[in-house]
Amino acid sequence: MISDLERIRNIGISAHIDSGKTTLTERILFYTQKIHAIHDVKGKDGVGATMDHMELERERGITITSAATYVEWKGHHINIIDTPGHVDFTIEVERSLRVLDGAVLVLCAVAGVQSQSITVDRQMKRYKVPRIAFVNKCDRSGANPERVTQALRDKLGHNAVLLQLPIGLEADFKGVVDLIEMQALYFTGDNGEVVEVAEIPAELRADAEAKRAEMIDAVSLFSDELLEAALEDRATPELIRDAVRRGVLSLELTPVLIGSAYKNKGVQPLMDGVNHYLPSPNDVPIQAVDLDHDNSPVELKSDPGAQTVAYAFKLDEGRYGQLTFLRVYQGKLAKGDAVIQTRTGKKIKIGRLVRMHADKMEDIGAAAAGDIVGLFGIDCHTGDTFVGDGPRLAMTSMFVPEPVISLSVTPVDSKAQDNMSKALHRFTKEDPTFRVTLDPESGETIISGMGELHLDVYVERMKREYSAQVETGAPQVAYREAISRRSDFDYLHKKQTGGSGQYAKVVGYIEPLEQGEYEFVNKIYGGSIPTEYIAACDKGFRSTLEKGRLIGFPIVGVRVVLVDGNSHAVDSSDMAFQIACRYAFRDAYKKAKPQILEPVMKVSVEGPSEFQGAIYRTLMQRRGIVLGSTEDAGFARVDAEVPLAAMFGYSTDLRSATEGKAEFTMEFARYAPVPSEVSEELLKKYKSKISQEDES
Repeated sequence: MISDLERIRNIGISAHIDSGKTTLTERILFYTQKIHAIHDVKGKDGVGATMDHMELERERGITITSAATYVEWKGHHINIIDTPGHVDFTIEVERSLRVLDGAVLVLCAVAGVQSQSITVDRQMKRYKVPRIAFVNKCDRSGANPERVTQALRDKLGHNAVLLQLPIGLEADFKGVVDLIEMQALYFTGDNGEVVEVAEIPAELRADAEAKRAEMIDAVSLFSDELLEAALEDRATPELIRDAVRRGVLSLELTPVLIGSAYKNKGVQPLMDGVNHYLPSPNDVPIQAVDLDHDNSPVELKSDPGAQTVAYAFKLDEGRYGQLTFLRVYQGKLAKGDAVIQTRTGKKIKIGRLVRMHADKMEDIGAAAAGDIVGLFGIDCHTGDTFVGDGPRLAMTSMFVPEPVISLSVTPVDSKAQDNMSKALHRFTKEDPTFRVTLDPESGETIISGMGELHLDVYVERMKREYSAQVETGAPQVAYREAISRRSDFDYLHKKQTGGSGQYAKVVGYIEPLEQGEYEFVNKIYGGSIPTEYIAACDKGFRSTLEKGRLIGFPIVGVRVVLVDGNSHAVDSSDMAFQIACRYAFRDAYKKAKPQILEPVMKVSVEGPSEFQGAIYRTLMQRRGIVLGSTEDAGFARVDAEVPLAAMFGYSTDLRSATEGKAEFTMEFARYAPVPSEVSEELLKKYKSKISQEDES
C-alpha cells in the first residue's frame, strides 16, 4: 500500500490516431525498468508493444482497449492508462479520464492538432483533467513544435507554453534545450536511456534566452513570488516549476514538452514533468452523491482512514474470470474486507487484489485511497460504486455517447447461437457504448456501436474468443404501410356446411387517420349488428393490421367506420363477424391506394465550420432535407431529416468527408412515404421473397 499520496500520479496518455501514444508508453516502461526490451507497435519482430496485448491489436497495429500499468520514477508511483485514438473506441478514453487525475496529450510534430486531438481535449475538459502536452515525432520531415504550440492556442484555446526547444529538427533532431534549467539534454546509449547534460549550443543561446523570457512572462501570472524574482532577474528553476504546477492544476496552463518516442528522445524529461506538474490524488477535488439524501453532493478526501469508496470503471473477462478495474477514492481495500455494491445493496467480500501491467498482474494485499487496482471474483457493471460501512455513497457516472451505427448478426448454427449469446452478454457488460437489441418484426439480433471498426472488432472477437461463427448484414428497416384515401366496404360472409353455418354482413369505410395508428368507430344504429358482435368486429379489423398486403409490414394510420350490417339469429357468431371484417378490410385496402412509409430520422451533425459544405453534401446524397444550421466559435451544426434506410454507413462517409472532425447524433422523427423508385424496389424484393417461400 502506498502511504505518501503526494508521490502518486494517476495519468492517461491520450491523442489522435497514430500520434505515438503506445510507442511513448513502451519507452516509459523501458526507462523505468518495467520491461527490459523495446518492441514497436508494428515491429518486424512480430512481438508488438507491451500495452497492445490483444492479438487483434497486434495484428492491426492499433490500440482497441485501454490498458493499465504502473511504474516507479524518481520516488513517484505512477499509474498509467494507454488509451485508443480511434473515435470508435471513445468509451475507453471516457472511462479512463473519468478516474484519472492528470493526462499527457500527445501531438504529432507534423500534423499538430488533429480531429481526435479536438475530441480528446473536449473529453479532458468534461472531466476537468489537468494536462501537459508532448509534441512527438520531432524527427519527422516537416516537424515544427512551435507551430503545434500555436495550434494548441488557436484550435483548442489552451494557454500553451513551450518549456523546451529542439536541438535540430527532422533528420537532425539530436536533443532538447531545457528552458527552466537552461541546459542542453542529449539522449545516448543503445535506446536513449542515458541523459547527457551539456552547455546550450552557441547558435541556440540567444533564441533560448528569448524563449525563456517569454515562458517566465507567461507562467509568472500564477505566482507573485516568481513575478518579483523575474523583475530582479533571480528566477530559480524551483520557482518556475512551482508556478507551472499551479497553472496546470488550475486548468489555465498547458506546458509543452517535445521529443521523439520512436527515436528515444525527450521521454525522461516528460516523466520528470509528470512528477513536477501533474496532480497527486490530494490535489483533485472529489465528489460523490448520497443516495439516501436525494443525491446530495458529498466531498470526499483521499484519506485511507475514512469510509471506503471505490469506483469500477472497466471490466475485463480473463482466464481467471471477471477482472474489475477499480479506482479507490477514499479509505482502503484489503483482502478479506467486506464492501457494499450500492447499485444492488449486496455485500461483497474482497478476494484477490492485483496491480495491473497490461495483461500481466501482481498480487497485492491492500490498496489505499488514490490507487488504481484490479479485483477478481465480483459480479458488477461498469460504473458501479463500492462503499464500506457508512452512508450509501455513489460516484457520478461517466458520459456515455449514443451508438451511431447498427448491424444485424445471425449465427450459422445452434452452437454458434449459444456462443454468440455468451459473447454479447459479456461485451454489453464491458462496453456501455455497445448495445444489443432484438428486432420484434424481423427477429434479427441488432448490434449497435460507435462506428464500423467498433462493430467489426466485436464480430471478430466473437469468432476468435467464443468460436461463434456469425454472418452480418444491414438490419431490416422498420417500414410501415398506410392508406392514402377513403375506401368503402360492403361484405357478406355466408357459409353453410350442414348444421349451424356462418353468417355476417358488414358495411362501412376506411380512411386515413392523421394521429395514431388505428381507430375503430361504431356508427351502427337500430341494432343491424347486435351489440355483442361489435367487439368481434373491432378484433377482426385490428388483426389485419399486423401484416400489410404490400410488403408484409404493419399497417398504421387507419380509421375504420362501421355504419351498417346484418346478422342471422342462428348462424351469426363472433368468429363469423371477425372473418367478415378481415375480408372486408382486405377488399377496401386494395382500393384505398396503399403506400409504403419509412422511418425518417432527425440527424444533427457537428463539425468545424470549414467542413460545413461537405456536411451538406453528405446529407443531400442520402435523401436528406436540411432544416437549418448554426455556427458558433468555429463549429457548425447542421440539422436535417434523413430516411433511416439511407443512414447505414454514414459515420464512415462523414469521417472521410471531414477528415474525421465531425460527429453526428440521430433520433426518430416521423414516418413518411417512400419515393416511387424505392417503393418499386421494395415491392419487387417482397414478391421475390414470397415466391421463394412458396417454392420451399
